[in-house]
Amino acid sequence: MSTVHAAVVEAFGEPPRYTTVPAPVADEGREIVDVLAVGIHPATRGFASGKHYTNTTRPPIIAGIDAVVRRRDGRLAMVMAPATGTLAERIAVDPATLIPVPDDADPAVVAATMNPAMSSWTALHARVGFRPGQSLLVIGATGNAGSMAVRIGKAVGAARVVAAGRNRDRLEQLLTEGADDIVAITPDEEETAAAFAAAAADVDTVLDYVWGPGTERAMEAISRARTDHVRVLDWVQVGGMGGLEITLGGHLFRQNALRISGSGFGSVDLERADLAGLAALIAKGEVAVSPRVVPLSDVTSAWAHEDARGERTVIVP
Repeated sequence: MSTVHAAVVEAFGEPPRYTTVPAPVADEGREIVDVLAVGIHPATRGFASGKHYTNTTRPPIIAGIDAVVRRRDGRLAMVMAPATGTLAERIAVDPATLIPVPDDADPAVVAATMNPAMSSWTALHARVGFRPGQSLLVIGATGNAGSMAVRIGKAVGAARVVAAGRNRDRLEQLLTEGADDIVAITPDEEETAAAFAAAAADVDTVLDYVWGPGTERAMEAISRARTDHVRVLDWVQVGGMGGLEITLGGHLFRQNALRISGSGFGSVDLERADLAGLAALIAKGEVAVSPRVVPLSDVTSAWAHEDARGERTVIVP
């Protein structure tokens, strides 16, 4: 039997193990592709641990939720395949799901960047239909995905981007990376509310990576300070660093055109997200995360590595 090397999770809670599995077969409607690079993202670890909200599979499973691959004709593509896994030398994919990647792109950079960039890119393109000239608030902007959201906002034509977070030094850095204003989230709730009201009262869209009590306070402050109450405020939940639940008074919805939605796997039609456009943006270097390249044979030790800011571990065959 023909085999390929892969990273296999044999039990939830354990890191994947480098081993061999049966080689993929090109069944009807499937294409065999060579895996070039796989990013080890928080979602990748979450799926492999059984803790991701989309996970319905049981071990043993091949780890990895996405990959940059080379097709039989030599073209590069990105694939998202959490159900089957991507951390193997070759995988079978549905060619209709492949996202074109420019031929001159660095596979490791694309693998490192695509996942953290997708949360904001997809939300702005496919969830709210963000338009050039509108304004954006990113709550949780000092994290990797949040910092990327600031740059993505500018890349899609935001006239103004406000970055909110707890790390003051990182917020100051974001002013050099595209942010037009910042909100420092501090233990002083009144001070923080006043900062949100001053900087973000009339934004068009909020990308919220925090949620929880912090979101409750920010939403209340911004809603009260809004000057055009019939102007739609799209509040998009894309992360839960501050908690999984919020409590809101109905008056917020009566006082303002507040529209709350979520953006993630399962809630967004990715065909509307122009992911090929995102891949092209990454290939041009307009947004990028630095890859820390590790061979597939070292996947077990790489799994526990804590990436530095702006870095992402990428596994290559």
